[in-house]
Amino acid sequence: MLQLLTPALSLPLSLLAVWFVIKRFSNQLLDIPNDRSSHTQPTPRGGGLGFIIAFVLLAPLVLPIAALLPLYLTLTPLVIVGLVDDKQGVTSKVRYLVQFLTASIAIWFMGAFAQPWLTNLGLIGQAIAVILTLIAFTAIINFYNFMDGLDGLVAGCSFIQISFLALYLHQPQLWVLSAAILGFLYWNWSPAKIFMGDSGSTFLGAIIALSLISVQNPTIAWSALTITLPLVTDAIYTLARRLLKKENIFQAHRSHLYQRLQQTGISHATVASLYIGVNLLIGVLIYTTNYLGAIASVIFTLSLIGVGELYLQKKTQSIAQTK
Repeated sequence: MLQLLTPALSLPLSLLAVWFVIKRFSNQLLDIPNDRSSHTQPTPRGGGLGFIIAFVLLAPLVLPIAALLPLYLTLTPLVIVGLVDDKQGVTSKVRYLVQFLTASIAIWFMGAFAQPWLTNLGLIGQAIAVILTLIAFTAIINFYNFMDGLDGLVAGCSFIQISFLALYLHQPQLWVLSAAILGFLYWNWSPAKIFMGDSGSTFLGAIIALSLISVQNPTIAWSALTITLPLVTDAIYTLARRLLKKENIFQAHRSHLYQRLQQTGISHATVASLYIGVNLLIGVLIYTTNYLGAIASVIFTLSLIGVGELYLQKKTQSIAQTK
């Protein structure tokens, strides 16, 4: 009964915590629009603190604190640096160092992501598995941060993803977080009254990565990984596209697929709803058919990337012709 009631408490607690951040810290955590922004009005950030607080306080009602301690120890440095970054900014070197520390602590407690084909290589195989997990873990953290540039996009997709992982991986503490994200989403939906900030986006990326590396069954682990496709594929596609164009990938930009769609005149809410809908469909495919659904989800997502790129090219040509 307590496992059912706790998410019901998490939503209003997050709702109130985000409201408090808006009222109390708006001036200290203000995001001023620039030429890379998708918003036009100064908007406070740091709203991710609302769902983080709700999760940290209420998760012990679902799982013993001893079981949650590795999670708290892993995520604390990331949240602290994220909050400092939201307030005054930190260097990219410091950010990545903390992300690397977070990934290292996670692997120390839970081991590397399931990669059974490396088992026969002994210690060398284990080392390779750890290195690949470190790279992937920090990449996911950064991808969720990169994708948090549109009202409701990352929060909405993360709500679907974390709810799916709670169900598919039997991790009840994630229901507490998904309900808390829903409370934040009320304030973050277009037109957003607050952004989650780096503290929120990196936290979400890290907790999803943590949930995935805790799974020992390779089929389940790799199938569950595909729930991240709508956000991760956009990030990887954009990175590859910028590399091919010989752009500086470390320089801020507005060339993610979701940003380019919004720049054509599609509203924040419509773009976010599209990504959320795709994520929901992927979740249904994986849950009902496991690895077959995961394979279908990869094909489906890649096809949508192609369709989106074709649409953008035609839209660009149409605009050029009218000038």
